[in-house]
Amino acid sequence: MVLSRAECQDLDAKDPLGAFRDEFSLPPGVVYLLGNSLGALPRHTPERVAHAVETEWGVHLGASWNTAGWWDMPQSTGDRIAPLVGARPGDVLAGDSTSVNIFKVVTAALPLRPGRRVIVSDLDNFPTDRYVVEGAARALGAYEIRDVGEAGSSLEDALGEDVALVLLSHVDYRTGEARDMAAVTELVRAAGALMVWDLCHSAGALPVRVGEADFAVGCTYKYLNGGPGAPAYLYVAPRHQDAVHNVLSGWHGHAAPFDFEPHYRPAPGVRRFATGSPPILSYAALNASLDIWERVDLDEVRAKSLALTSLFIDLLDDLVDPGLGLVLATPRDPERRGSQVSYRHPQGYPVVRALADRGVVGDYREPDFVRFGFAPLYLRHVDVHDAATALAEVLREELWRDERYARRLTVT
Repeated sequence: MVLSRAECQDLDAKDPLGAFRDEFSLPPGVVYLLGNSLGALPRHTPERVAHAVETEWGVHLGASWNTAGWWDMPQSTGDRIAPLVGARPGDVLAGDSTSVNIFKVVTAALPLRPGRRVIVSDLDNFPTDRYVVEGAARALGAYEIRDVGEAGSSLEDALGEDVALVLLSHVDYRTGEARDMAAVTELVRAAGALMVWDLCHSAGALPVRVGEADFAVGCTYKYLNGGPGAPAYLYVAPRHQDAVHNVLSGWHGHAAPFDFEPHYRPAPGVRRFATGSPPILSYAALNASLDIWERVDLDEVRAKSLALTSLFIDLLDDLVDPGLGLVLATPRDPERRGSQVSYRHPQGYPVVRALADRGVVGDYREPDFVRFGFAPLYLRHVDVHDAATALAEVLREELWRDERYARRLTVT
């Protein structure tokens, strides 16, 4: 039976994560379903950034590299991210962007499989993953890219004795479908290849366990609320850390940077993947958010995520006639989805814009995906009810036909 709005309010009153909503700054009268693109602002982030600007930089200046821990930010922040991806302290480094980190781990991993000249990539990955793989293959030379996904082969068919590395997203950015990380990793490693996971739509949305994976990368500006342009992160399995080489070998990844040696010697462990100066103000914002995440039970996050996404699907099943063109793209099986629900609609773009004018913020992805991200720390059951009701109204009354919604705006 579909829940009423009053029943949703009752669930919110009993929500074990409900108090976290007050720790975020949310625009009044808006249901924000874009946490899978940019997470909401933690209320204490501006204060934390101001302290970094006014005191650490403004008063203590260069001394803050030591007194405020600036120099160690990539490692200390990585250690705080590690539990969110099922890793140990010392195995995660925070810094750079997801794209740069993909390049780092792919180019570091490939030499571990000499004689194997194939990289398996997913045509359905977020495009930067495929773009960076293309660039890495060109940079290293003589590597072939073998595609899986809707327009490619299955992963089972793609694997073989010539495959060095597989790069996949844990959660599909368009559909929200989640792969079985442990099963896929086991399949890839049984074929003798290395497994690299993109966790951009996973960390902070559901418990992640990198397990036997070789490498992983991810961002922090989505569910982890680190802010636009927040540092990304990379994971390197302990068994590989002292065997791999970072092709972007910069000063911050040197074994003894203050010896100012003329030639590069890699630092031990994951620190060798550091390259340039850490963006301290961005780290300040990210660490403010991690203060919240250290108090969060990820199993409760997952339980609420599944409750919210299931509620949204059930409501739209009830409220929207199948003839209105809305087709569910996300798996109905809760265990096969992340914290996102996507639909396909031939007029997806104007539908999203019409919704935004009614206070429901989702987003659109080509060719016809309407996406809704469910951030359990600040989203309520009643928000989901209101969003589904608004979407049903937009479709039933064909409000998307308004000519104002036809013009394309930038959607990130």
